[in-house]
Amino acid sequence: MSNNLHNTFNSKSLKLWDSSEQASIYVANQIAELISEHRKQGKSVVLGLATGNTPKKVYQELVRLHQNESLSFANVISFNLDEYYPIFPDNDMSYTYFMQKYLFGHVDIDPSNIHIPHVDSNVEDIEEYCKAYEDKISSLGGLDLQLLGIGRNGHIGFNEPGSSFSSTTRLVDLHPVTRADAESDFGSLEKVPQQAISMGVHTIVQAKRILLLALGERKSEIISKALRGEITTEIPASILQTLPQVEYVLDNEAASLIK
Repeated sequence: MSNNLHNTFNSKSLKLWDSSEQASIYVANQIAELISEHRKQGKSVVLGLATGNTPKKVYQELVRLHQNESLSFANVISFNLDEYYPIFPDNDMSYTYFMQKYLFGHVDIDPSNIHIPHVDSNVEDIEEYCKAYEDKISSLGGLDLQLLGIGRNGHIGFNEPGSSFSSTTRLVDLHPVTRADAESDFGSLEKVPQQAISMGVHTIVQAKRILLLALGERKSEIISKALRGEITTEIPASILQTLPQVEYVLDNEAASLIK
């Protein structure tokens, strides 16, 4: 499915860096500046956060800024993009565990301000849970900043190919490429969950600012399609072309096919 949407992409929305480390530090600094600006104004800041290998260095730098340069997370409210289903929070493959390991366990964020999609109960309760997740984001005025990675199939969050641009938080079936990419983490394909709870495309694009971080040569092909190709639900990230508040932060390898 394609959409007759206007492409507002221009080179000004590209931030190119020689290395993945430089790109990650840039993103961390953008997040830190926003946190500090809101703190000076006595306001909370609502962050949409991502998991996976891509943001690890971003979180490492944010932890460094907290520990060495007095960056406080006391005014931060966070919403993660997604989580596997079913999985328990203490499972070392859960995104709850990931966020605690790489960020939350090392900064002064109020635990009650951390939101990561997770349902302990049965599938019948998920729809109500997902609506409550959406309502919570809306009640806070939406996301001030959303950090995104991109899957090799063009997914953002776990909005897999074919996801509606009007989708909101929901239970999704994971694409074979997504599951294959997670195989090495889980040890075998059979252990990779077949479903996840994901923030929707519509929810993501409402964020006041969006930073898409892509690193490495293996992301170069999908970056080229997502930035320069047709706007289509088959490549969910392509919707970002229509948004003026998006920055694409790439290292040279990820940008190799568009430079």
